[in-house]
Amino acid sequence: MSWLRRYAAELAVTVTVLVGTLFAVLSDRADPPHHAVLGWVLTVLCCAALFFRHRYPLSVAGFALACCALYYPLTDPDGLVLLAFAYTLYAAAAAGRIRGAALLVVAAMAGVVVGEVSSRTGRHVDNFAFFLMTGWFVALVAGGAVAHYRAEAERTKEAEARARATDERLRIARELHDVLGHHLALINVQAGAALHRRDPAQSEEALSAIKDASKTALRELRATLGMLRQGDRPGLDRVAELAESVGASGLTVRTEIDGVARDLPPDVEHAAFRVVQEALTNVAKHAAAKSVVVRLGYGADELSVQVDDDGRGGAAPPGNGIRGMAERARALGGEVTAAPLENGGFRVRARLPVR
Repeated sequence: MSWLRRYAAELAVTVTVLVGTLFAVLSDRADPPHHAVLGWVLTVLCCAALFFRHRYPLSVAGFALACCALYYPLTDPDGLVLLAFAYTLYAAAAAGRIRGAALLVVAAMAGVVVGEVSSRTGRHVDNFAFFLMTGWFVALVAGGAVAHYRAEAERTKEAEARARATDERLRIARELHDVLGHHLALINVQAGAALHRRDPAQSEEALSAIKDASKTALRELRATLGMLRQGDRPGLDRVAELAESVGASGLTVRTEIDGVARDLPPDVEHAAFRVVQEALTNVAKHAAAKSVVVRLGYGADELSVQVDDDGRGGAAPPGNGIRGMAERARALGGEVTAAPLENGGFRVRARLPVR
C-alpha cells in the first residue's frame, strides 16, 4: 500500500496515457498506423521513466521530451505521450529543478517551430495551438515552482520549530543543572564535613547548613519552574544570597563591584547570576579553596563577571558546568574563559554584551 501511495500519480498518468493512446489508435480507421511498434515502444518507455522521477526529476523530463520528439514526427495517430512530458515538467519544477524545467519548455517549443518550418506536408500546429501549448507548459512549470517553494517554506518552518525546541531543552537543562547542582554540591560538602567532625556542635552546624541549602534548593527549583512558565528569573540582586550560601560551607566569599551598578537587561543579569552560581559551585566541589572573590564589572557596553579562588588550580573540572556557562554567554554574544592562575587558584571570567 505504501508503494501505491508513493507512485499514485505516476500510475494515474501511465494509465491515462496508455488508454488514451489505445483509444486514438482504435478510433483512427482512415489510414493504417504508421510505425505503430515504434510508437508503442516510445510510449511504454516514456511511461516507465515516470517511476524514476523521484530520484532523477530533470533527467526523466528530458527523456520524456526526447520520446515526444521521436513519437510525434515519426508515428501516427497521435497518442497522449505529451501528457507524460507535461507531468514530468511539473514534477521537475516541484523538485526544485525550476530553471532546468524552463529550459526544457524552451527546447520543446523550439523543436515544434523547427518541425513546422521543415515540414513538407503543411502546418500541423496552428498559432492558437502553439501559444496554448506554450502557456500550458509555462503554467505547469510555474505550478511546480509554487509547490516547491511552499514545501521549502514548510520544511524551513519545521526546522525552525525543531531548533527552537532543542534550544528550549538545552535552556531547561542548564537551568536545572545550575539550580540543583549548586545546592546539592553544598549539601554534599556539608554532609562530608558532618561525617568527619567529631565535635557535635560542628556537626550540628553542618546539618544546619544542609537544611538551609536544601530549603534554598527547593525555593530555587520552584522559581525555575515558575520561570519556565514565563515567570521572573534570578538576577544580580541575588549574588549576595549566593555568596552567603557558599560561605556557610566554610569559604570566605567577597563581592566587589567595578563601575557603577545599574539595572541590566533580564537576560544579561540572569546569565551573569548563573555564571557566578556555577563558578562558586565548582569552587565548593573541586577547588579546596579558602576564599573566593566575585567581581562584577559594569562597563558602558558590557558586563564582566570574574570569579577567582585561591584553591589548588589545575585544569577546569569535567562536566556540564563550564559548557553551560559558555552556552549562556554565546547566546548573548559574549564569551567565557576558565583557566588556572599562575600563582595558584582558578579564574572564571565572562564577558556579556549589554544591548
